[in-house]
Amino acid sequence: MTSEKKAMPLEKCICDKTRTDSRCIMNDKEEQTGKPSLLMHSCCGPCSTACIERMAPDYEVTVFFYNPNITDEDEYKKRRENQIKFIKEYNEDPSIPYKVAYMEGDHDADEFIEICGRYCDEPEGGKRCGLCFDMRLEKTAMTAALLNFDSFTTTLTVSPHKDQKAIFAIGRRHADTYQVEFLEEDFKKRDGFKRSVELAKKYGLYRQDFCGCEYSRREAEERRQKKQKGTEK
Repeated sequence: MTSEKKAMPLEKCICDKTRTDSRCIMNDKEEQTGKPSLLMHSCCGPCSTACIERMAPDYEVTVFFYNPNITDEDEYKKRRENQIKFIKEYNEDPSIPYKVAYMEGDHDADEFIEICGRYCDEPEGGKRCGLCFDMRLEKTAMTAALLNFDSFTTTLTVSPHKDQKAIFAIGRRHADTYQVEFLEEDFKKRDGFKRSVELAKKYGLYRQDFCGCEYSRREAEERRQKKQKGTEK
């Protein structure tokens, strides 16, 4: 998109239905640096680390924390706090010449369950995950278009467990619908996942062992129990 990105006052920001808190900092963003603007959907702080590091030199990055798939409220708060912690420390690091902004989407786990719950018994990577990716990327594309971002992308591809081709197909479809560019960045390449683990450790970030929903949490617990039983034998 070629139109100039405009910061929106908080009361008109789409990232919070209540319009009563300051989770969106779009209205406080500095003037553009001349770089293209990028709305980066982030699934969590650790995954965002290497993605931000890679994109910040060339893009004016705003992290969009939109994850209604995190069905447990305490887990959601923990991941959000670690996302903000990383951005704050990254922005305050005098050795890093780039700054990133933060936006938070609605956390409506009921909407996620309504859309994806019928596939609760499918293994991770099945239809449930495809619907989840679709839900989050559509909201990111819509937000990017409404706020005149030049493009959008997602940190989901940094995970070796996510289907990058499926994510790209979903991103392209919503890019066409909302007329905003989708950056098909496979963040796991060039040791992206390894770098995200290193940076998460450096910044002391909480790293979860399941994607977010109750269904994936149960799968992770079953894997831990099987591993423990195998170790005990």
